[in-house]
Amino acid sequence: MNTVPLSFESVRDGESRARAFCDRMSRRRTVREFSSRQVSRPIIEDAIRAAGSAPSGANQQPWHFVAIGREDTGLRRRLREAAEDEEREFYGHRAPQAWLDALAPLGTDAAKPFLEVAPWLIAVFVQPHGLSPSGEVTKHYYATESVGIATGLLIATLHLAGIATLTHTPSPMGFLNTLLNRPSHERPFVLLVAGYPADGARVPDISRKPLEAIASFR
Repeated sequence: MNTVPLSFESVRDGESRARAFCDRMSRRRTVREFSSRQVSRPIIEDAIRAAGSAPSGANQQPWHFVAIGREDTGLRRRLREAAEDEEREFYGHRAPQAWLDALAPLGTDAAKPFLEVAPWLIAVFVQPHGLSPSGEVTKHYYATESVGIATGLLIATLHLAGIATLTHTPSPMGFLNTLLNRPSHERPFVLLVAGYPADGARVPDISRKPLEAIASFR
């Protein structure tokens, strides 16, 4: 494999940068009440570019992002209808009581109006394998893990740009392949809702585990 010189920036204020980033990200909250205020397309493009810089198994980059603006109201309506159909089945029949009890404090239910209100939806697809132009199948290694890292970068970049997000994962999500014309070798990973919070938006009163509960140093 050909190589090139590493472009790497060493900084003097690494501790303060890490603390500033940690403080900013610690204020990130999942939002379910969105404003219809528009978010510029360049913000979404740069967030997806950042996501696309994520490390991936064998650098196979096994992801695809479909950004859906609010202009196509018909598509938005169909996405909401399909998601709510799956959610009603989930809440009414598929979910075990323990899972419903865990969700209860968050106040979630089958109604997903944000799928039509928020200015952007970003459907993230994972590619467990790829297809060459000739149709030859190529296995992708650590595809799910790679797409998870990319999604984290996507969320972080949007948060740093002042954009709130919601990770929406109705199960199953096969309707996204159909409605967004994605090939069968791709699998929906998450539908990310992105926009500004509605005026007066409220979120559950929750806390995050402290460092000593989530990390060990040896």
